[in-house]
Amino acid sequence: MQSSRNILICPLEWGLGHAARMIPLAIRLRERGFTIIIGTGKKYHRFFAAEIPGIECICLPGFRPGYSSYLPQYLILLAQIPLLVWHSIAENFRLKKIIKKRKIDIVISDNRFGLRSSNIRSVYVTHQIRIPFPEYFRFLEPAGIWLHRQVIRKFSLCIIPDLPGDLNLSGKLSHDVRLPGNTIYTGILSRFTCTEDDKAGPAVDPGGTVVMLSGPEPQRSILEKKLLQLFTDNITKTIFLAGRPDCDDQESDDKRPGYFSHLQGSIMKKILAGSGRIITRPGYTSIMELVSLGKSAILIPTPGQTEQEYLAGLLRDRGWFACLPQKCVGELLPPVPAYSFPADEIIRQSSILLETALDRILEDKK
Repeated sequence: MQSSRNILICPLEWGLGHAARMIPLAIRLRERGFTIIIGTGKKYHRFFAAEIPGIECICLPGFRPGYSSYLPQYLILLAQIPLLVWHSIAENFRLKKIIKKRKIDIVISDNRFGLRSSNIRSVYVTHQIRIPFPEYFRFLEPAGIWLHRQVIRKFSLCIIPDLPGDLNLSGKLSHDVRLPGNTIYTGILSRFTCTEDDKAGPAVDPGGTVVMLSGPEPQRSILEKKLLQLFTDNITKTIFLAGRPDCDDQESDDKRPGYFSHLQGSIMKKILAGSGRIITRPGYTSIMELVSLGKSAILIPTPGQTEQEYLAGLLRDRGWFACLPQKCVGELLPPVPAYSFPADEIIRQSSILLETALDRILEDKK
């Protein structure tokens, strides 16, 4: 095995979560002596530079769909499928040039269909083999699974950031479905497993609330406005993490003492671990990161985003998390469940699975 190989990691740009879950992969691979290059839009370069000092980033922007304040997200995405296909073809041509220029040996693509090559080892990352459809379109799910499976088979390897068996976080998204033969599980991927608590940063009230904002506009700002109004009288015990690493106002100010556009992962880890209550979108990476800290939360799905609605319901029914529709924010918040999921066992199994997955990624074959 050559220790000088160059590995290109390309996260999907549909939210900060896809970028965040690439951090443990990048760190573990760099620890093994490989040169890691991040290929993404410039919006995320600052985020990676802060989380992985010295990392090299190149501009390889991904497809970023538009969203609506009124129409369900799945309808907007369906309408933009032709644009997604065109973008995937275009970024495949760009990848060929990058492979030649930067002497790339392995490419790791997080749900970016076009970032693969028959000339080098190509790894696909996804937590949902099954893409959930709304109830009245549920009959289309088998066709979606078949199409996704055809995409996955074009890659050398597919890795799923979850655990096999009943102890899992993604439910039917990556279980109870026939997996392609080139698929393995990595265990959960959380940047908090790679960072130590930062002694700096804002003080955390033991009984205080942390709000993690994320997801596409305009729904992100709609939820932000609702929660700011809800906590107006209790702002000194509430910390808002706005999830905007590209903003310049990284620090809180006097007008909003607990509001931060973005904080480094080590500081976030300290804040979340010391909080009394967490409110967040049920993005899959947010769930993995909270489980890695042994923290439950109140989950508020993005309206019309079927994946988040499914995950929130799944984890609520297990008693691991609480769930609240966005339209009900402003009423009495549900209590956060007491610690009830086996975080230690999930972390233990994930550590073993990740090392096995890294060995598979680095195999000397295409």
